[in-house]
Amino acid sequence: MAKPVVAIVGRPNVGKSTIFNRIVGERISIVEDIPGVTRDRIYSSAEWLTHDFNIIDTGGIDIGDEPFLEQIRLQAEIAIDEADVIIFLVNGREGVTSADEEVAKILYKAKKPVVLGVNKIDNPEMRDLIYDFYALGFGEPFPISGSHGLGLGDLLDEAAKHFPKHGQAEYGEEVIKFSLIGRPNVGKSSLVNAMLGEERVIVSNIAGTTRDAIDSKVKVDGQEYVIIDTAGMRKKGKVYETTEKYSVLRALRAIERSDVVLVVIDGEEGIIEQDKRIAGYAHEAGRAVVIVVNKWDAVEKDERTMKEFEQNIREHFQFLDYAPIVFLSAKTKKRIHTLIPMINTASENHALRVETSVLNDVVMDAVAMNPTPTDKGRRLRIYYTTQVAVKPPTFVVFVNDPELLHFSYERFLENRIRDAFGFEGTPIKIFARERK
Repeated sequence: MAKPVVAIVGRPNVGKSTIFNRIVGERISIVEDIPGVTRDRIYSSAEWLTHDFNIIDTGGIDIGDEPFLEQIRLQAEIAIDEADVIIFLVNGREGVTSADEEVAKILYKAKKPVVLGVNKIDNPEMRDLIYDFYALGFGEPFPISGSHGLGLGDLLDEAAKHFPKHGQAEYGEEVIKFSLIGRPNVGKSSLVNAMLGEERVIVSNIAGTTRDAIDSKVKVDGQEYVIIDTAGMRKKGKVYETTEKYSVLRALRAIERSDVVLVVIDGEEGIIEQDKRIAGYAHEAGRAVVIVVNKWDAVEKDERTMKEFEQNIREHFQFLDYAPIVFLSAKTKKRIHTLIPMINTASENHALRVETSVLNDVVMDAVAMNPTPTDKGRRLRIYYTTQVAVKPPTFVVFVNDPELLHFSYERFLENRIRDAFGFEGTPIKIFARERK
């Protein structure tokens, strides 16, 4: 199931981004350490107590040259459309403004839970400033301070009360769910239709025709699949239709519901920077990934073309070195039959669990082949390794000091585990823990 979505809404300069960063904590970063992955700062995962949720900072949604109040309105509408709960943020030091009242009018029509946060209440003496905000009509205002991190617990407690109650999973465990992501007009809808064998999704040459995620069920050789098609992702600042502003957010929700994500690239146009950004979302979410090069029929080819294109993908998508690459044409259906086996392999590896004794044999052999590093005279000692989760496969390495497990040696261990067990198509997570 997709995680609940919280949106922070309010006029400019009330501290939306500050509160966003406070709630997200250390998870947020402008540039990810993985080469080629740049995080979009308007959207991130967060957690509060036992709740995992996604959070949107509408202040980061670029509306372009729209007038001031129109920008506020569009940002609020995007949040309303996507969010399960809305945090309406106001500036306690400035009182109720006409812009606050405009946002309130929009939120009245939303029919969504709204929690009112009064920011910049930095000390108890300022608490009386919140009472004017009862006039906005959203019940009790919560005094908070983004700069000092005060009051956020009470605010999030109230927001969590309105999170949707998840029932049973949408589909059974035996069903493989996969989504197609990519920038507009790379042929995602055509690919869905080719796999389904029918015109179930509107296909158009106008970029961004698909607006919503659409589930389609299909059975192949007795295996059930659910295909989640998504609106095309388009780069911020290049978009003029309001509906495109949140296509990325919709695609991210589709990724969360998927076991396998197909990153679709236009073989005719080649790779652009936005493709890497889009693929980074799937990698960060820990989903299995298959890279699909579509429109291969339109590419002039010789015996070296496919190999050179694959090398180009590997250079640009170094963080997806585990993902298989499929070349096909949705239009002619050529090589379309190669896709389902790749999806099956990626899904199986995403859920693969390794026997602990065999895993430790592999890790100890790796250490014997390449001894653990030292730092300031102290050597890393690996005592024990165990797999603690699947989807994606997650391993905990018990060591004498987690700080001694450098990224390069962690990468070495991952490569040895992959050599031994495959894991094609799925990311692997490795965590170091000190043995007590």
